[in-house]
Amino acid sequence: MSDEPQQQGWAPRDPSAQGAPGDPAPAGDGVSARKAKRLARKRRRTGWRRLFPTWRMLLGAFVLGALVLVGGFVLGYKMVPIPAANAAATAQSNVYLYADGTQIARDGEVNRENVSLSQVPETVQRAVLAAEDRGFYSEPAVDPQGMARAAWNTVSGKGTQGGSTITQQYVKNYYLGQEQTVVRKAKEFFIAIKLNREASKEQILQGYLNTSYFGRNAYGIQAAAQAYYGKDIEDINTAQGAYLASLLNAPSEFDVVVHPENKPAALARWNYVLDGMVKENWLSASTRAATTFPRPGEVRTSSTGLSGQRGYLVQAVKDYLTSHRIIDENTLATGGYRITTTLERKKQDAFVKAVKDKVTSQLSEERAADRNVRVGGASIDPESGKVVAMYGGIDYTKQYVNNATRRDYQVGSTFKPFVFASAVQNGSETQDGRTITPNTLYDGDNQHMVDGPDGPTGYAPSNEDDVDYGPITVRTATDKSVNAVYAQMAEDVGPSAVRKTAVALGLPPHTPDLTASPSIALGPATASVLDMAEAYATLANHGAHGTYTLVGKVTKNGTKVALPARSGKQVISREAADTTTSMLRSVVDGGTGTAAQAAGRPAAGKTGTAEDDKAAWFAGYTPDLATVVAVMGADPKTAAQKPLYGALGQQRVNGGGAPAQIWGAYTAAALRGSEAQDFDLQLQEGADVVASPDTGESGRPDRPGTSTSPSTPQGQTQGQSDGPTQGTTGTATGGGQSADTTQGQTGGTAADGGRTQGQTDGGTGTDGGAGADGGTGTATAGADTAGSAADGGGGGGAASGGADTGATAGAGAPPDLVLP
Repeated sequence: MSDEPQQQGWAPRDPSAQGAPGDPAPAGDGVSARKAKRLARKRRRTGWRRLFPTWRMLLGAFVLGALVLVGGFVLGYKMVPIPAANAAATAQSNVYLYADGTQIARDGEVNRENVSLSQVPETVQRAVLAAEDRGFYSEPAVDPQGMARAAWNTVSGKGTQGGSTITQQYVKNYYLGQEQTVVRKAKEFFIAIKLNREASKEQILQGYLNTSYFGRNAYGIQAAAQAYYGKDIEDINTAQGAYLASLLNAPSEFDVVVHPENKPAALARWNYVLDGMVKENWLSASTRAATTFPRPGEVRTSSTGLSGQRGYLVQAVKDYLTSHRIIDENTLATGGYRITTTLERKKQDAFVKAVKDKVTSQLSEERAADRNVRVGGASIDPESGKVVAMYGGIDYTKQYVNNATRRDYQVGSTFKPFVFASAVQNGSETQDGRTITPNTLYDGDNQHMVDGPDGPTGYAPSNEDDVDYGPITVRTATDKSVNAVYAQMAEDVGPSAVRKTAVALGLPPHTPDLTASPSIALGPATASVLDMAEAYATLANHGAHGTYTLVGKVTKNGTKVALPARSGKQVISREAADTTTSMLRSVVDGGTGTAAQAAGRPAAGKTGTAEDDKAAWFAGYTPDLATVVAVMGADPKTAAQKPLYGALGQQRVNGGGAPAQIWGAYTAAALRGSEAQDFDLQLQEGADVVASPDTGESGRPDRPGTSTSPSTPQGQTQGQSDGPTQGTTGTATGGGQSADTTQGQTGGTAADGGRTQGQTDGGTGTDGGAGADGGTGTATAGADTAGSAADGGGGGGAASGGADTGATAGAGAPPDLVLP
């Protein structure tokens, strides 16, 4: 036994005193009576009783489990944040619209256009709630029972199943994606609860409507309204809204157009939605009974594609928005913009038809040159500056470059009116001190040396076909597009002044080859068709220029984007612009642009041809529409510029041909139904008379306040289809012209409006002529040969030229007025 001192009151226990098993512990051994009883009961749980937990165990397990669940919920709530939206949910398409609101195209990877909840009719909102979550506004953000059922089905392999509230569906659409996993369901649960605390029910419903898929590649209810009914969501009625809501359950299967065999199921779902609305008191029973199934429209070819003209129009609008710094390129690429353009659908369709009728339908695979033909066009309202139509090419998906906006083809003689306008604007004089007017005489001989203040400049341009015209008035030189005259005029005005005027009218300062030299008059500059349309619109608007616009309104998610205010400025005097117009009227009435008479209303314009016939132009306008058309040559493989020789079955393509024909057909259709307006012109002093084309001596004065005479050369009838008369030998009564000439100036036949291509090239000898409307006269032919109908001779009198009685009263000339 140990010698260590023992604690007082302690004694070693005698092992022999151990009681028998099952005996209660003796009192006084330190074991309480209660514990003893518990031990006794435990010893009595024998056999099968030992296999089951006591109620205390169950309670403990329950409490422990509850603590784990609560802890897990708290931990999950804190650890699962609301993530950033996934890219697919935020991606939207940009929507491009005509001025009347009809759609041109959508671009972007996702066909979606977000709308505010206020844009969605209340009946449509309630239809969605009736279909998906009738207790949305009053119940929690999650449905645990539905989630448990869906999770069990997923885990057990019984297939995926919905069971989510609208809040949960929105979380899935906007934040998480569509995969069906337990982990995703858990995240959905926590995010939905958090979102429900941080966002209003209205915000959640709006997000859900903008992110849900409705079939037909339509994401969001606005895209769905367009896809199924061709309407904006604001215009969807209750029956249509109920059908759109029913699609949420099975977008593809319930499309009764694509799957007519599923119509019974789709109809049942539609009825379920409407009945739910009645049950929730959102729709009256009588209205429900009167509602019929709204069959959706046929599946349309997706306008998200950019084929045909759509791609050209969309790209032009994009370029406009970015170049004017309205929206930068990266921001525009995010999508969601609703862009209403100034383009008018009627005029756009008219442009396409005119090109098809006059050019594309005439192309032949058998002609190699026809493979090179390209067409570009642009049309502007002169007063507002709005671009109302544009033709970029045959198909954006086949010919990517927009022929209306490219700047790589010479504008040719369509530039010449800018030279004359600059002359009037600056009060310019010839080298010998004569004021430049439509009646000023110039030397029109081929390769006439241009004279400057210090003598010959060394520049001697060729006329088309190397024709010598001799002394010729500016008006006639404009009619015939005489290069020698305009090169000299540019030197007289000053090339720098000419360039300044061209820029003021609307050509960009950075236009390639817009250089201050005498050759500027012949149009080596490579302005775009749209640039030229803007400049000609300024002439049509009496010299007042306002930068063109392609966009009328831009919004994103219902919020307007600021657009620059259009500023107008009188860039040249009205006198300069209107006098130019009077000369350009002559070009249409009896010059190289007679094909434009097909417009059927007063018009002014100018033809043009690029070097080596690589492009042919017609630029013209009526008082209410300015339009430019160019036919260009380009290799279909290399895109290199090609001459148009032989194209369209013609030896040469010039501005008075296909471009003027397109212009005439388009203008007639575009303005059909509107009253024809005549030009109200204020002319330069001395320009209200039409002088002899080769002496400059005055003829009949124009009537004040009108533009009849400048656009109707002496000896022509006012009705051009009757064939103008322009006698050039002897005397002419009632408006016939006099004086000897070496140029064929007589009227043509009614078929060509009184002018033929032969006139453009210049006649020979002293050609007389009689009016097709009754002018008479016989005379000896001139020095060489008499004019004929083919080269500009008389269309109604004797074939031999000479004295004639000129035009009839149709010319509007007083019968007692006799020219010298």
